[in-house]
Amino acid sequence: MTIHSIGSKAAVRSAEARVAGYDWQALAEEMSGYGCAVMEKLLTPEECREIAGLYPDESHFRSHVQMARHGFGKGEYRYFRYPLPELIGGLRTALYPRLAAVANEWNERMGIAQRYPDEHAAFLKQCHEQGQTRPTPLLLQYVAGDFNCLHQDLYGDLAFPLQVAILLSEPGEDFTGGEFVLTEQRPRMQSRAEVVPLRQGDAVAFAVHNRPVQGSKGSYRVNLRHGVSRLRSGLRHTVGIIFHDAK
Repeated sequence: MTIHSIGSKAAVRSAEARVAGYDWQALAEEMSGYGCAVMEKLLTPEECREIAGLYPDESHFRSHVQMARHGFGKGEYRYFRYPLPELIGGLRTALYPRLAAVANEWNERMGIAQRYPDEHAAFLKQCHEQGQTRPTPLLLQYVAGDFNCLHQDLYGDLAFPLQVAILLSEPGEDFTGGEFVLTEQRPRMQSRAEVVPLRQGDAVAFAVHNRPVQGSKGSYRVNLRHGVSRLRSGLRHTVGIIFHDAK
C-alpha cells in the first residue's frame, strides 16, 4: 500500500486485510493482561521510510510541537491535518473495530457506562458533536538526547481508551536507546513498568489511561502512562494513531 496513490475506500480495504492477518484473540488477551500488545511488521520498511519522509513537508501537518517548550520531554512532533495520508487513515479505520471490542469489554469490567460504536466514523461523529474536531494522528522525531516524558493522550472529554504507535526506524541501525515504556500505577502498590521491544514496522497497541485488572474482589482500575526513554544516538521516527479527535 502506498501513501497517496490508493483511493480512501481501497486504502481501508487493504488495511482491513492486513489487520485481519493477526490473531486478535491473542492480542486482546495480551492487552488485557499487560496493557499493551505488539503487532509485528504492520508496515513494510518501504512504507516506514515513506511516512518518515513526510516529516519535513509542513503541508501534511496542522501543528508542530517542540516538547521542551511545554515540559513534555525533549524532541518534537507534528500533528497530521485532514485528510490524513491514506495509509495512516486506512489503518486508523481498520484498527478501530478490533480495539473497540477490547475497549467495550474493559469498560464493562470497570463499571463504566460508555460503549464505543463498531465503526470509527460513528465514533468520530460523537467526537465532533462534543467539539473535538482536530485530527490527532502524529509523526514524532527524536535525535540523540531526546526523550518523551510519561503521559496520557486524552485531548478532550471523549477519549478512546486504546491507541497505536508504529516504529518507523530500525533499532541498532538508525538509532540506539529510545525504548517505548509503559508504566502502570496500581492502587496501594508500587508502580509496574513495561519496556516494549519494537523493530522497524512493528506496532504496539496500548492503554491510553485505564485498564481493568482482576482482583480477589472483582476488577479494579489501574492508571497507565507511556513515554520513550532517552535516545542514545541516531534518528528515530514514530507514527502515533490516536482514535479520538481533539478540541
